[in-house]
Amino acid sequence: MVRKSQEWPDEGELIVGTVYKVLNYGAFAKLEEYQGKEAFIHISEVSSGWVKNIRDHVRENQKIVCRVLRVNPKKGHVDASLKRIREDQRTKKIQHWKIEQKAEKFLELSAKSLDKNLDEAYDEVGYELMDIFGDVYGAFEAASDEGAESLTEEGIPQDWADAITEVAKKNITPPEVHINGYVDIETFVPDGVDVIIAALKAAEDNDEDEEEEIKVQCVGAPRYRITVKSTDYILAEKALKAAAERCIAVVEESGGNGSFLRELD
Repeated sequence: MVRKSQEWPDEGELIVGTVYKVLNYGAFAKLEEYQGKEAFIHISEVSSGWVKNIRDHVRENQKIVCRVLRVNPKKGHVDASLKRIREDQRTKKIQHWKIEQKAEKFLELSAKSLDKNLDEAYDEVGYELMDIFGDVYGAFEAASDEGAESLTEEGIPQDWADAITEVAKKNITPPEVHINGYVDIETFVPDGVDVIIAALKAAEDNDEDEEEEIKVQCVGAPRYRITVKSTDYILAEKALKAAAERCIAVVEESGGNGSFLRELD
């Protein structure tokens, strides 16, 4: 169960629940992000159309996304609505919830490496990570990208920072960016073929300290496609421009000419 740092959701918040009881006048659902809390959805909030039979719309054990209408601590539940959400909001919320489920597993693995359990993990760093990074997954992303220092700088103890970073590095794959551009190159010297080959090789020869992967393919002479793969869009753009410049420079040294065209995404 994914947990939130606060005890109750806010009015207007989207929440994930599992329906456990359906009655003629409404349905009850256990909240997946708020321990021990539940939502009540009145039949009038199930669908925007007329509801003849509520069980045509909700059923036991169904995962639902609903919007909080009112928070009733005295009644022990929140009043919620199924009909006051767009489909794209429902999809986005479910996706985020699934990501946070994964993050909770990562947190549990981190705790296990320190001989601690998940409850201890939440008490010692989990809720604090939510406050700092917005959610637990955000903390693991930061650790994966920037290392343990990104956590210790925020006051997370070193042992937890190291444990979280180790799990993050093993389980979070950096996003990949792919961009393309074209070079039109031509030369008229006797060894022109060798010049073109050298130019294309120069385009692919990235500096050792740069992680971008560059590949060149022939589209149909004199046009060649340059593809750059990176984990950062800005760095990919720089690498693409630099590769094209290296390629064109070799051709121009032979008295030929070249031009660069960025392919639109």
